[in-house]
Amino acid sequence: MSENILELKQIRKSFGDTEVLKGISLCIHKGEFITFLGSSGCGKTTTLRIIAGLETPDSGSVILGGQDVTTLEPNKRDVNTIFQNYALFPHMNVFSNIAYSLRLRRVPKAEIRRRVEEMLSLVQLEGFGKRMPNELSGGQRQRVAIARAVINNPSVLLLDEPLGALDLQLRRQMQQELKKLQKKLGITFLYITHDQEEAINMSDRIVVMNEGRFEQIGAPAQIYDRPKTSFVAGFIGTANLFQGKVVSIEDGMAVIQTGEDRVCAAVENGMRIGEPVTFAVRSENVLVTKDPHPNFRLPATVSENSFVGGMLRLGFTLSDGRTIISSKHGIRTHITLGQPVYLCWEPGNAVFVDRGGADEAQE
Repeated sequence: MSENILELKQIRKSFGDTEVLKGISLCIHKGEFITFLGSSGCGKTTTLRIIAGLETPDSGSVILGGQDVTTLEPNKRDVNTIFQNYALFPHMNVFSNIAYSLRLRRVPKAEIRRRVEEMLSLVQLEGFGKRMPNELSGGQRQRVAIARAVINNPSVLLLDEPLGALDLQLRRQMQQELKKLQKKLGITFLYITHDQEEAINMSDRIVVMNEGRFEQIGAPAQIYDRPKTSFVAGFIGTANLFQGKVVSIEDGMAVIQTGEDRVCAAVENGMRIGEPVTFAVRSENVLVTKDPHPNFRLPATVSENSFVGGMLRLGFTLSDGRTIISSKHGIRTHITLGQPVYLCWEPGNAVFVDRGGADEAQE
């Protein structure tokens, strides 16, 4: 997957006085599943619309298959788009919806039938050709939209939150089906979502967006385990953010003064004594003990005990009033509200953020 199928080069876009995209650049490989992840208003849908040709950037260029398509009309680009509402023709049955683009191109009837039946089999809707869209479930309508979008084998398929209207269980099922379909077809998928679970489960790479910029680009494990900025650390999963100053470095371990407490972290290249730092510790990496760890001074009081999303969530209040979250699988715990405890973590699980800033997100 080394061949670039799509390139964004310093794309900028404003609506009125609001700059929505602030010079974003990205290379996307052929056959890759890329997810643009971010909250509402971060610019991800505008990015997709520029790729589709539905918006024109103020500056920068879109290169598709080696051709500059920045000013080309949507129907002259080798891309298709699936929207959240699927945009099926309500007066056409499933077969006609899928066959629509082939009929526009005057493909022979026998060829249309063969390819539509092939698509119906691919999306597991054999025998549904005569049904109308209003006779289908949400998941079935989504499959029809996918079949219609990929029947012409586009170079890139754009998906704008296509699972957003589905319930949680069906959404998780469709995540796996979409990923399997993408691998089988070999088409490049550009997927937009605000759901971090979707992004982590489906993507080859995730592009985390924030206020019109790319905060970080990387594989799901890299984004989750080694966030580069405090925004990424806080947006994906549950991370505890600390600010402090390095007070000593010895044997690859840094001791950091944070508020009234001292904690440890693995040293990064170029780190020096006296340097102000920000670091993140994932909630599942926070350990709770009855006695203090030799290299930590982090006393806390249990302030929360709840069950969230299959995880036991424990909240702790530090001596200066800050709150730390720890989580683990299961529901049972011997820890009680108001109990004094000590917190620590493996030094390698403290990840320093904001050292290079968001500029390092660019490839």
